[in-house]
Amino acid sequence: MAIAFDNSYARLPAHFFAAVRPLESPAPRLIAVNDALAGELGIDADWLRGPAGLDVLSGRVIADGATPIAQAYAGHQFGNFQPQLGDGRAVLLGEVIDRQGRRRDIQLKGGGQTPFSRSGDGRAALGPVLREYLVSEFMSALGVPTTRALAAVTTGETIMRDTPLPGAIITRVAASHIRVGTFQFFAAREDTAALRLLADHVIARHYPDAAQAENPYLALLDGVIAAQARLVAQWTSVGFIHGVMNTDNVAVSGETIDYGPCAFMDDYDPATVFSSIDRAGRYAYGNQPRIAAWNLARFAETLVPLLDPEETAGVERAQTALGGFAPAFAEAYFGLFAAKIGLGGEADTRRALIEALLKAMAENQVDFTLFFRHLGAAAAADGGSADEPVRSLFVDPTAFDGWAREWRAALTAEARPGPERQAAMNRVNPAFIPRNHHVEAMIVAAVEREDFAPFHRMLAVLTRPLDDQPEAADFAMPPAPHERITATFCGT
Repeated sequence: MAIAFDNSYARLPAHFFAAVRPLESPAPRLIAVNDALAGELGIDADWLRGPAGLDVLSGRVIADGATPIAQAYAGHQFGNFQPQLGDGRAVLLGEVIDRQGRRRDIQLKGGGQTPFSRSGDGRAALGPVLREYLVSEFMSALGVPTTRALAAVTTGETIMRDTPLPGAIITRVAASHIRVGTFQFFAAREDTAALRLLADHVIARHYPDAAQAENPYLALLDGVIAAQARLVAQWTSVGFIHGVMNTDNVAVSGETIDYGPCAFMDDYDPATVFSSIDRAGRYAYGNQPRIAAWNLARFAETLVPLLDPEETAGVERAQTALGGFAPAFAEAYFGLFAAKIGLGGEADTRRALIEALLKAMAENQVDFTLFFRHLGAAAAADGGSADEPVRSLFVDPTAFDGWAREWRAALTAEARPGPERQAAMNRVNPAFIPRNHHVEAMIVAAVEREDFAPFHRMLAVLTRPLDDQPEAADFAMPPAPHERITATFCGT
């Protein structure tokens, strides 16, 4: 078999999804196949590149063993509850068990209209497909839990957004596509039986240890809270702004999902917003931990009937569990940032240094990525000229000098060899991120000139983001004032 499907979600009751058939692409062309990911999934990458694989990736043929469905879910969108959303432009082909024994979804995003499309065309535009491919593979290369990109194709048709755009499909791979909004869909209908089935499915699939707990559903809640705390801490540590943290975009597996108007900070500023639809800054960089806690509270509400037969007791259990988010996030956040500045050591000392540093960076318009990467070289030396690349990033370089004295005292107390410390810092501080101006230029080349060379060059660099790549030095540079991108768009 070309793809060995084993489709557990499609074996749930029929009201969990709608059976659909992908819309056939009229003249598909392959953009990229992810050889490494195909290997993980036990799929022959050469087959994917061939005519039979292109037919499957473009929706023209349903692969043997696939059970294409659109999943039902609800969600809070910018704080407003929508009782029915669902996969309006995505078709879940099925699941495979990868070479490590993990169950993975394979989904066509941009696969055509479904019963959940509302007034949408069910298609995806080329630009967002390329952005998602690049950013998700970059995040994976950094070890941030994320959906992955198996392949991307153009469909050979023009779709209408604000302007006519080429259509495309990304084949997305995920631990699952089950969201907080999936639980909300059944909670809104007071369908406790379906909630229990869904929770049992998620426990078996993502949190098997919870099945042995005294209260498996409370253990599930604890597991999702812990996973989201770690995930959002990882986002902040690389300057990532999701841009649309609605509950239907929160995967209970703990993976990053739905790269719509996402972006990465250049200058450090907690108020940074890129999404064109986030006019109030609800999902700004610095708000992401608070919003994650809010989303988890909505998840906990759906589980109350399962946590305890008595509602008041169920609410109390949920509230106690939610109280664990803030300390879990803080532990992950300060641990990650301590590693970024080359420190282990005592927690209070690290926290004070980190908070002082971020305050100085915000006041001095310091490039987030360059600072931490250059700091590794400074950590390997005792000041002097080694500090200049870092100092020069500050509007007032003396702001770095004052902080660096305290930082170096902490480094000395840990007595770690400089080269060893620099190597450790370079393993957590990327040299390259998907700079917004480069992503936009790549999209323009593909959309306006059918030139995919910039996409492939960026992909090659961003799948090795921790490596020094002198030949790609231009990708490391922040934008000039005229190159700055201040708004990103989701593409739906």
